[in-house]
Amino acid sequence: MHQPSPFAHIVYFEPRIPGNTGSAIRLAAVTGARLHLVEPLGFDLSETKLKRAGLDYHDLAVMDVHPSLDAVLDTLPDARIFAFTTQATTPYTSVTYAPGDVLLFGPEPTGLPDDVLTHPRVTDQLRIPMLAGRRSLNLTNAASIAVYEAWRQTGFAGA
Repeated sequence: MHQPSPFAHIVYFEPRIPGNTGSAIRLAAVTGARLHLVEPLGFDLSETKLKRAGLDYHDLAVMDVHPSLDAVLDTLPDARIFAFTTQATTPYTSVTYAPGDVLLFGPEPTGLPDDVLTHPRVTDQLRIPMLAGRRSLNLTNAASIAVYEAWRQTGFAGA
């Protein structure tokens, strides 16, 4: 069966918590985004917490596992890459998203490492505003905020 082109790609770089990845599977399934996981993963894909968080959406989501960030990016040669980090100064709402954009998120609890943030393919670093003194949002909560903004801007295709 042919999968339609996703309006966005969610990339989890070396995710550690199975429940967050399960929730990301559900997020991808309900929005039409494509989920990419970059190894090493901090869990086994058959883990119960992953399945529980994804509920019955595993069959509805499109997900790929890649051995490295470069392997993901090689499959998306023309995509813009937006790296989400609390260290960025550009708010995620300042971007005009386009179909095929990549929304890149780092592992819990460290976020994206410097070598990923400065990767030559990264178009921009984006932040989701939070109150001062707060460390970070939950990984899939952050991804959901960004995915829904990108989907809204691209007309909620398929909804």
